[in-house]
Amino acid sequence: MPSLLKGAASAGCALVLFSRSDSFLVLGSCRPGRAFLLAVGLGILTHAPALGLAKADEPIPAHPFPGITCHVESRSHPPMRWFVAEVDLANPKVRVRVAPGGADPDGPGQWQTTLMAPTKIAAREGFLVVNGDFFRARGLKDGEGTNSGYRAGLWGAVVGPAVTDGQVWSVGTNATPCLAVHNDRSVTIELLQRPTPDDWEVVAGNTILVKDGRPIPHRVKTRHPRTAVGLDATGRRLLIVVADGRKPKIAVGMSFDELAAELVRLGCRQGLNLDGGGSSVMAVRDPASGQYRILNQPTDGHERPVANALGITVDRGATP
Repeated sequence: MPSLLKGAASAGCALVLFSRSDSFLVLGSCRPGRAFLLAVGLGILTHAPALGLAKADEPIPAHPFPGITCHVESRSHPPMRWFVAEVDLANPKVRVRVAPGGADPDGPGQWQTTLMAPTKIAAREGFLVVNGDFFRARGLKDGEGTNSGYRAGLWGAVVGPAVTDGQVWSVGTNATPCLAVHNDRSVTIELLQRPTPDDWEVVAGNTILVKDGRPIPHRVKTRHPRTAVGLDATGRRLLIVVADGRKPKIAVGMSFDELAAELVRLGCRQGLNLDGGGSSVMAVRDPASGQYRILNQPTDGHERPVANALGITVDRGATP
């Protein structure tokens, strides 16, 4: 896997995750003036903002940053709760990005990254974050809550293709449904095995939920926490949905069919399921305090370290 964590090496340290340029935060390899806002510890932290998490019962920030709106929806029968981030891809300040967890632990070996909490990935890169691809980890024993075997620093590898800032760091064993950002900044949901030179950011899922505006029926009907992405007919509106689950009387989760129906209702013409279960998380940075707030309630009782994350950045220096 090529090194993807060298963005601020010229600042005088081997790896600087945070530094400041004038009044703007420079995060990882982001250009000055970019703030990583919406989210799915290595190196040296200098002038890092606080990473505290706000209380889960606080109101959802409806317009945390230009080009991004957030809201929560729920129903009672059965109890469900899901969080929606709507991203205006036509806004020139907005970028969709994919970032790995920690550095590649074994060079040319089978492992690509080390697991990292999504808000730590977001803080390093500067974005709103949700969890990304399905992944495996060395020596992992699966479980939830206190039985969860997911720990930061475990060696990990994503299951599907992955690209960060034009660098391919994972390829699939077969064609896999992916969210892809292209060199012209257009965003598509498509099948990929090996990313092409036109693919600037790629995150993989496991199944298409919506195609040409119609939900795709699935034989699996079980409900789980879910993370999904969708695009409207113009391809200029990205919807990110995180559904809570495994919480009796609060949120039982969603089946693939139920999640697909919500994506269609929200106006999606294409939809893709990402990693879910205990990995499902949505976090946003408070522009006033700089703290990251997890909007949903992950089943482990806290965010689960993951192999990569899908994020949204807003470039404050861009011209509208």
